[in-house]
Amino acid sequence: MAAEQRRRRRSHFTPPREVRLRDADGRPRDAAVESGAGDGSGPDVHVADGERLQKVLARAGFGSRRACEALIAAGRVTVDGVIVAEQGVRVDTAAQVIHVDGRRLQLDEGTVTLALNKPRKVVSAMSDPEGRRDLTEFVADQSQRLFHVGRLDYETEGLLLLTNDGELAHRLTHPSFEISKTYVCRFDCPGTFPRGLLKALRDGVELEDGPARADQARLVAHDGREAVVEVVLHEGRNRIVRRMFSSQGFELTALVRTRIGPVLLGDLAPGTTRRVEGRELGTLMAEVGL
Repeated sequence: MAAEQRRRRRSHFTPPREVRLRDADGRPRDAAVESGAGDGSGPDVHVADGERLQKVLARAGFGSRRACEALIAAGRVTVDGVIVAEQGVRVDTAAQVIHVDGRRLQLDEGTVTLALNKPRKVVSAMSDPEGRRDLTEFVADQSQRLFHVGRLDYETEGLLLLTNDGELAHRLTHPSFEISKTYVCRFDCPGTFPRGLLKALRDGVELEDGPARADQARLVAHDGREAVVEVVLHEGRNRIVRRMFSSQGFELTALVRTRIGPVLLGDLAPGTTRRVEGRELGTLMAEVGL
């Protein structure tokens, strides 16, 4: 029982050291606030018949009312890009955008974002004309219509996001936002590990549709028969990881995506989902300028 409780408390969310805030076009922007905010020259964000800001923060999971008042007093909360450092401000959660430490609060209860551990031999689509397994079986219990964000090929397993937030889905797939993705790659590698492989992946390799480069590449394990390499990249071209290794003479025997931005696969079992929410969702949204 104790082990099960520990497992349930385990977080799948590892926030980045610094939230990469971007505007609507994917350009980096100031992590704090817009010019003039917080010095009395910014616009008034108070809504007379709205909900008290500290109550909104408490409902979003930022602690007790008193803890949320401390966040406000410290200037860590913005409403529509304006620092709110005084108590008693009321806001309209349906119309205003609230950030804490640069992370967006998602207060629309009708918006759903899920993390799925896609198994092998499943098509990244909601239907398949060839009759293969698709994603519908994993979201059958959801009343909302969900869309998958990006794809994993038929043989690749791991993290896939599904959401009914169209703007979030669009920005996560748009190349200007450069959301990093992490993959664990296994392949046959008898004898000595070719150290030049990692350098080649980081420096860039030539593919039929143009060059491709890994942001990071590191050796995880090698036993003289097989090797496991972790690769981080932000491109999303079709089968790009497999093709990068193939260009160097290695065919992957297993490929798992373990991370998208701040969202980790963790110990999510194949074929199961979990909800992406709270600070984890806020950090993901902040990285794409929401």
